[in-house]
Amino acid sequence: MNNALAPNGFPDADGLGAAQTAKSPEPVSTGGHSPRPSEDPSQRMARIKLLLFVNLRNQASALVEDIRATLAVLGGHDLFELEITQVREHPQLVEHFKLVATPSLVKTHPLPSQVLTGSNVTDQLRYWWPRWKSQLERVRSASTAAEAQALGLSGPSTELSEHIFRLSDEAFSLRQANASLEAQLRFRDRILAILAHDLRNPLLAASLAIETLEKGLTGEVVLSPDLSCQLAAQARTQLKLLGGLVADLLRPDWGQERLAIQPLRLDLSQMQAGLLEQFEEQLTAKGQLLRIDIPLDLPPACADPERIRQVFGNLLDNAIKYTAQGGEITISAFHRTSQKLEVSVCDTGPGIPLEDQQRIFEHTVRLERDQATAGYGIGLALCDRIIKAHYCRIWVDSRVPEGSCFRFTLPVYEE
Repeated sequence: MNNALAPNGFPDADGLGAAQTAKSPEPVSTGGHSPRPSEDPSQRMARIKLLLFVNLRNQASALVEDIRATLAVLGGHDLFELEITQVREHPQLVEHFKLVATPSLVKTHPLPSQVLTGSNVTDQLRYWWPRWKSQLERVRSASTAAEAQALGLSGPSTELSEHIFRLSDEAFSLRQANASLEAQLRFRDRILAILAHDLRNPLLAASLAIETLEKGLTGEVVLSPDLSCQLAAQARTQLKLLGGLVADLLRPDWGQERLAIQPLRLDLSQMQAGLLEQFEEQLTAKGQLLRIDIPLDLPPACADPERIRQVFGNLLDNAIKYTAQGGEITISAFHRTSQKLEVSVCDTGPGIPLEDQQRIFEHTVRLERDQATAGYGIGLALCDRIIKAHYCRIWVDSRVPEGSCFRFTLPVYEE
């Protein structure tokens, strides 16, 4: 490819520098000096069409006026159309023209398309304008639009190309929505598998206990009174657990008003490295030891990385806050079942009374002992909402004054 520089140091139209070329249909109109609705299409094709890409339209007014003033001096208003678009509004166009910086001025007609970019766009425009006018004159001299297309100077009609790009943008949005929906469906299937597993386990345990008791009553096996009582107690406990799970599923708000999440493949060991860096200063200030016990072969979780980072951040911040100088904090995780991981954040702080262990996850609830401590009592409530959004649970095991272990489960990511 030719990389020779034109006068004033600007690369030629087929070079690799600020000016780039690409054959393409005309972009969507998004503002600026737009064509008049009543205009004949052939008249519109008899002008140089320019598309200015900017980050924020309201911050580009000075540049737009500078470009228009330059064009007015060079060729008059009847020779060009100038349209302005924000790069975030049309990512397909940005990709199509291979734009790498803003502002970028793209000539879309006559073909071939050409990109001018950088802080000296108007200087480049002055250099290229005579060539563009020459191309335009060749289009005007062509007897038909088909002849102009045959010469490689014209593409599809404005109306058709606008329609093509509009459909292209819509297709791009639909592909994004489809990818998000597929991820949500995979997550739903994973949650249904977990729910089925959680319901099956207590049902199976209760059934086995009842069947054994039945065999004892019929004389098939000999059961001592103590063993019979243990089996009956086990069946009762498992049935209560099953009843609690079913009650949760039948709650009117189950599955509603949950935080929006984007479940992805999440490596917990990698996330811990970032947490160490984030809390290193606080740990050092209190001389606390942070232990991390996460097996190398732990399977990945199916969870929203940002949301789970919030959970870890809140739990670790609380552990540091309530653990005394020189205390110890442990983060651990293990493969609890084939469907779930269990994660724990344990400290050697004062512990939480049994009567408070449920309500600390309620919104704005703070224990009496914590009134003088900074905070608003929303951290654990947020953790609760995030974990419930993953259709899992969070709880605390604690004994005063031996410390606390906050535990939560997460779905296993299915490769």
